[in-house]
Amino acid sequence: KKNVVGARLRQARLAENPKATQADISARLAVMGITLSASSIGKIELGIRPVTDLQLIALAKALKVSVAWLFGELP
Repeated sequence: KKNVVGARLRQARLAENPKATQADISARLAVMGITLSASSIGKIELGIRPVTDLQLIALAKALKVSVAWLFGELP
């Protein structure tokens, strides 16, 4: 495992209504100046790609969750 946030990232993405695709999240990140392809997001969700601190903060903002929630520290 290369990250601990993948499962929560997927959970947050699929909890949106309508469900967000990996491409949707990639586009949201691009608006914030973070380049992360849909394929890379998939690899993060599978735990096979590491995440930088800047990417983690941007992912939390894009999904409207906290970084602590992505780490599994909050229910």
